[in-house]
This record gives sequence, C-alpha cells and structure tokens, in this order.
Amino acid sequence: MGRTREAGCVAAGVVIGAGACYCMYKLTWGRDENEKIWDDDKESSDTSETGVETGKGAKANIGAESGAKFQGDSKAKAEVSLGLESCPGVKEEAHTRSQSGGGLEAKAKALFNTLKEQASAKAGKGSRVGTISGNRTLAPSLPCPGGRGGGCHPTRSGARAGGRASGKSKGKTRSKSTRVPATTWPVRRGKFNFPYKIDDVLSAPDLQKVLNILERTNDPFIQEVALVTLGNNAAYSFNQNAIRELGGVPIIAKLIKTKDPIIREKTYNALNNLSVNAENQGKIKTYISQVCDDTMVCRLDSAVQMAGLRLLTNMTVTNHYQHLLSYSFPDFFALLFLGNHFTKIQIMKLIINFTENPAMTRELVSCKVPSELISLFNKEWDREILLNILTLFENINDNIKNEGLASSRKEFSRSSLFFLFKESGVCIKKIKALANHSDLVVKVKVLKVLTKL
Repeated sequence: MGRTREAGCVAAGVVIGAGACYCMYKLTWGRDENEKIWDDDKESSDTSETGVETGKGAKANIGAESGAKFQGDSKAKAEVSLGLESCPGVKEEAHTRSQSGGGLEAKAKALFNTLKEQASAKAGKGSRVGTISGNRTLAPSLPCPGGRGGGCHPTRSGARAGGRASGKSKGKTRSKSTRVPATTWPVRRGKFNFPYKIDDVLSAPDLQKVLNILERTNDPFIQEVALVTLGNNAAYSFNQNAIRELGGVPIIAKLIKTKDPIIREKTYNALNNLSVNAENQGKIKTYISQVCDDTMVCRLDSAVQMAGLRLLTNMTVTNHYQHLLSYSFPDFFALLFLGNHFTKIQIMKLIINFTENPAMTRELVSCKVPSELISLFNKEWDREILLNILTLFENINDNIKNEGLASSRKEFSRSSLFFLFKESGVCIKKIKALANHSDLVVKVKVLKVLTKL
C-alpha cells in the first residue's frame, strides 16, 4: 500500500509541475508574440542560423542535462502528453524528460527550456516590418492647419511597404529580434518651429515675420501653414490693410504658379479674404486672368477650382474688373453644365455678377453656350439652383430690353445665349412649367419672371 501511495504522489507531482510549466509557457509565448524580443541571445542566434530545432536534437540536449531515471510514472507521462498535444515536438520531449528523472525541479526546468526553444524557433521564421514612404508629412513641431483657414493634409502620396525576413538566413544575422515598429508618419527632414498658431490674430510686426517666412521657404508644408495663417488674419479688416501695406499681396500671389494644388487652394483662399477690401482688389487685378485660366483647366469640381471661383466672384462684385474676364464667358457656361451641384451654384453666382452690369450684356448674350443648359430649368433641381438660374434669366431678359438688343437678333448665332433664352421658346416653356412647383419661394420667383416677359 505504501508503494502505491508513493507512486501516486510522484505522479501527481509530475502532473502539477507540468501544468505549471505549461502556464509559464503560455504567458511567455504571449509576451514574446507581442514584443518579439528575447533575452537569451544564444538561443535566438541558434534559431536564426539553423532554423527550427528537430525533436531528435532536443531530446539529445535533454538527455545531457538529465540525471538518474525515475521509475513508475507511466500515468504522469500520459498526462503530460495529453496536456501539450498542441505542440507535437514538446510531447515527445516531455515523455523523455519524465523518464530521465532528477527531481521535479529539474524536470520542470528542462520542460520549460524545451518550450522556450520551440517558441523561439517558431518566432525566428520571420517578422513583418512595415514602413511608410511619402513626400508630404506633418512635422510634430508645426501646428496642424485647421480652424477657419483649412485642414491638415498629411502624407498625401504615402504608400505602405512590407516585407518578411526568411526563417533561414544565408549569412550570419543579428541574434536579437527587433521590435516591430508601429505604423507612424515619418518625420520630415529638419524641424521648423512656426512662431504662431494659425488662428492667432497677429499684429503688423508678426504679419511681417510670417510674410518673410513665406517669401524665403520652398517647403510646401511651411507654405501651407503660412498661407492659412495669413488667410485667417485677412478675414479682419484692419489686417487686410496691414498685409497690403507690408507688400503681402505679391508675396502671396506668386504661389499661384506652383504645381501643388493644396498650395494654390490656400493661396486663393488668402487672396479671396483680401479681395473684400477695394484697395486690395486693385493689387489683385494683376493676377485675375491667371487665376481664371487656372480655374478653368484644373480638375473639375476640385477644391482648387472652388477656391478660384470664389475669388473670381468676389473680384466681379463691382464693375471695375469684369471686362478682364469677358473672354472666359463660354468656359463659364460650359462649367455650369459640367460641374456638380456646388460648382453650378458658385459659377451661377459669378455669371449673375456679370448680368447685373448692363455694359456686359452684348458680350454675354453673344457667347456660345451648350444647348443642354436648358435642363437647369427642370423642377428636379433644388431651390438654390432654380432661384439662381431664374435670376440669371431675369437679369438677361431685362438687359436685352433696356439695351434694345431684341431688334438686333440677326447678330446672334443659333448657338448663342441670346437664341437659347429669347428665340427658341423652349426656355419660356420650361419656366411656365415651374409655375406649379411645390416650393412656394420658387413659385413666387417664377411668377415674377413671367410678368416681365
């Protein structure tokens, strides 16, 4: 009976020790999976040079470490093999170690070393390394553009690249595994501490500093931050004068020629805020043709195009500089047909500015327009588009009457705006169909236009 009890106690001890070792293995494996860093240089080096260690070699190592044999623990061997079934190499080694004896402490240590070698061999097969490359990033030392002037544009053309290292290296590799780097934006070459926040209201000396920075730098990120800062300050009337007096308009306008669409957009936004001032318009008029050409050829419905249209709309609120853009009337109407909802609304506001100047009527109605323009009078459009197109028609109709152009209909071609609005009759039919529109505001506007026909 004593012999049986002794064998049972030994078997129970082996099972408990194996379970403890298995728990330690799981904890160690989870930690190593996250960090990929091993403290034992020798084991990692052996793994990277020779690959996964075979079960036979592991048993030979265990045999060298083991002491006297332990008899009568067949039950313990079965438990260990069952508990580590997920690691086929470990099951065989646990069987060998249970026979090699040497005490519970020696067995636990040998089993733990085996598990660690297995995990190191598996981890040595390779690790994923990710990098990000790009030509536009945000430096941590600079403020993030935002607020009233614009938004961040980080890593515009960044692309991810990843690679796996082979488990068997041709030459001698580093013994330690490296920590997998987190996916982050790369830091720009060199740091620049911008002296102000983009929404700070600056004094004249501070504005001079920003203008000096903008004039001297070729860094697109610094240019963007400086333009947003100037554009936000140009929203205040006292700074509109200060920027002009400091010679800021030519410094800002020179960036119209840049190929970077974000820089051009911020340039147009800054000039747009400055153009509210009549004296500033006299400075900006030098660049209005260049802005118009760029706005017509840039990507349709882009942010650059919208910023350019807003600037042109502000510059044509008065009649002083409208004649500088008369050559672009066909392009305006083509954009009115092709653009999306927001582009349509903005281009109609621009054309309405011209229709309010009777001196521009002949040039306006004689330009060629797409016949599909008549579709803007359909009731499917929302209130804002319908009100704008009705206002445009009303102003042109009034100007034709006031300027006596109705008697000169032979001067205009069949593809002209004059023929589309006055002679075809299709436009008037479309307007009459809107008299039953569900929107009361549109209905009132339609009735007002019809009474003037």
